[in-house]
Amino acid sequence: MFESELAFALELADAAREISMGFFRGAFEVREKVDKTPVTEADVAVEAMIRERLHERFPRDGVTGEEGGVEGASARRWIVDPIDGTRNFADGVQIWGTLIALEQDAEIVVGVADAPALGERYAAARGSGATLDDEPIRVSRADRVRRAFVVYAELSDLLEAPTGTGVTDLLREARRERGFGDFWGHMLVARGSADVMIEPELATWDFAALKVIVEEAGGRMTRFDGGPVEHGMSVLTTNGVLHDEIVARLAHAARAGAAEPAEA
Repeated sequence: MFESELAFALELADAAREISMGFFRGAFEVREKVDKTPVTEADVAVEAMIRERLHERFPRDGVTGEEGGVEGASARRWIVDPIDGTRNFADGVQIWGTLIALEQDAEIVVGVADAPALGERYAAARGSGATLDDEPIRVSRADRVRRAFVVYAELSDLLEAPTGTGVTDLLREARRERGFGDFWGHMLVARGSADVMIEPELATWDFAALKVIVEEAGGRMTRFDGGPVEHGMSVLTTNGVLHDEIVARLAHAARAGAAEPAEA
C-alpha cells in the first residue's frame, strides 16, 4: 500500500533537492520569524513548489507546512518541513533536509527524509519497511544503556527540563554520546548507527516523516513519558529494546524533581 504516494513523495524530494542545493553555500536571505526561528529563501521556495505539485496531483488532500501553515481539511494530509535544520543550512553545515510525510486517518503512512548535502535519502511506507538510498535499514540490538550510543539536541533545554537529571544520568552511563540534532539523529537510530535520540520539543512537521521511517525500521518514537508524539512536545526515539527502560528513567527523574522542595 501507498507505493504511488511514496513514489510521488520521492519525486517531490528530487525537485526540492534541486532548489535547496541551488541556494546552499550561496548568497541567500535569512530572516527571523515571529517565534524567533530563522527562515531562508530556500525554505519558502521549496515549500511553495511542494504545495503547488501536491495541489495538482492530490487536490483533495490537505497540506500542513512549517512556512505556509494549514490548507484544506481532509482525512489525508501531507506534512512538510522544507528545510529541517535551517540554522545548519544558513551556517553552511550539511546536516539539513527536506521532510515529506503523508497522514491518513490520523496515522503517518509515508515518510521521506532527504538530506542532499549528506547524499542520503531515507524513506518508508507503512507496512513496506524503511530504506536508506533504496537499501533496507534496521535499528540496532543494543539492550543496555551502557552499550548504547545516545544522541541528542538542544542540550541546555534538556538539562533544564524536569527530566534533566535523568538525561544527565543517561548520557553519563551510555557507551557514547554526541549532539546530532534535527532529523539526522533520529535517522541514525533508524539505520542502527545510534540507539537513542532525545529532543525536548518538536513540531508536527519535524517528526511526522521520521516517525514512520523509525517504526518501519523496527524502532519506537514517543514522548518522554511514553505517550504518542504531539506537536510542541518532547520526542524519544529508540531501537525499541531500550525504550521502556528510558521512559521509566525519565519518569523517575521527573517525579524526583517535582518532589524536591522549592528553594527559599
